[in-house]
Amino acid sequence: MAHGSIRRPLRAALTVSLFAGLAACSAPGSDTPSEGANASAAPVTAATCGTQPVTLRGYFETGFPLPKNLADEFSRQFPNVKWDIREDQFAVITQNAPRVLADDPPDLMRLPQVSELVKDGVLKNLDGYAQAFGWDKWPASQLEQMRVSPTGARGDGPLWAMGLNFSMTGIFYNKKLATQIGMTKPPTSLAELDAVLQKAKDAGLTPINQFNGGATGGLAFPLQNLMSAYGEPGAINDWIFQKPGASIDTPANLQAAQHLERWIKAGYFASDINSQDYATMMSRFIGGKNLFIFDGDWESGNLDKQMAGNVGFFLMPSAQAGGKQAAMSAPLTYGISSKAKNADCAAFFLNWVATNQQARDIAVKVGGSHPMGPSDAYMPPVAENTVTAATLAAGATIGKDNGAMDFIANATGAIYAKSWTPQLQKLVAGQQTPDGLLKSVQKDYESQVKD
Repeated sequence: MAHGSIRRPLRAALTVSLFAGLAACSAPGSDTPSEGANASAAPVTAATCGTQPVTLRGYFETGFPLPKNLADEFSRQFPNVKWDIREDQFAVITQNAPRVLADDPPDLMRLPQVSELVKDGVLKNLDGYAQAFGWDKWPASQLEQMRVSPTGARGDGPLWAMGLNFSMTGIFYNKKLATQIGMTKPPTSLAELDAVLQKAKDAGLTPINQFNGGATGGLAFPLQNLMSAYGEPGAINDWIFQKPGASIDTPANLQAAQHLERWIKAGYFASDINSQDYATMMSRFIGGKNLFIFDGDWESGNLDKQMAGNVGFFLMPSAQAGGKQAAMSAPLTYGISSKAKNADCAAFFLNWVATNQQARDIAVKVGGSHPMGPSDAYMPPVAENTVTAATLAAGATIGKDNGAMDFIANATGAIYAKSWTPQLQKLVAGQQTPDGLLKSVQKDYESQVKD
């Protein structure tokens, strides 16, 4: 999930023949591990998958078909490359990442957060690949969330990861249920959204169904959406990027947490939210059991297939009608281990994902997100009145409003599983207050950043 990055929100044609030219370019390749944020890019050699048999080891997030679909297409185009893929839930990957990258390094791995992994020296510096493949000529905003400076600050410095696409989150809704309660267009303010939620409840519907069980606190999605409605996304990014003095415990974020608590107390969420996983949330929504879910565009292709014509999407409205909008919007982040046996082939794959026409088709049709890559790169045609068209259009709005935020679950390697998830579960259970939630998360954050 983009959540992760939730996990976590993403995303003239570069044809296959042009890609072949790019593939012939030189790029860094070295067996020397990087040694933290001060490591420089490896020496430049040819970066391809060659012609001899190669097995790329991958550690992917379970439940999301995009990476596997891309891997399968890559093997069709390059038959000498096979895959050995392990999958886990995002929260498990978050906890396992440092150990796996150090002790059992895959060639390519879904990354929850990069700054601490860079500090540990377990990721490969990708600057040489970026120069050779031309990634440094792409829009800078695509890559800044994956840059870490020598001081450990995110947003600038060397490139340590790449995205499979650029994902974005918002609110999906069931069009038939919306029509039943008189919702003819998406709400344009928080007050309008509150009114719709109450209408849904009065009609006997479950207004919002959201996963929040186990080790994955899905209430972080609506909470961060509410944060963006009340405050500036830049301040949230500063906290996620570990800028000095940044805090999540602000007056605007307190308003957001209090608003979320009002939704909980009003009964706008399914009663079993704290025992519900992501798969159950999706199953219920596809089954027509609730009006809204807060989720990412990685589900757009799936929903267009499963609920054709019956799903809409909108960005979280601002507190006041007409205000700028923001959303969790981040690359679906993958990195190469500093100890990877096939680093050049893994980098070749990442470049192929962004530049190959078939790969970009998959990114949109399966992932539902905007592909990475040059601003003038090929974009697949998308049918009108689909949820994929709606999410891509929303992405343009976020770009215009400069409203892209990384996911609050990505602020540190441990913050999602050890702080946000248990505190949000306690909020649902009435064992935590909005003020206490933010103060507890900030305390954990400061301890984790210090370490």
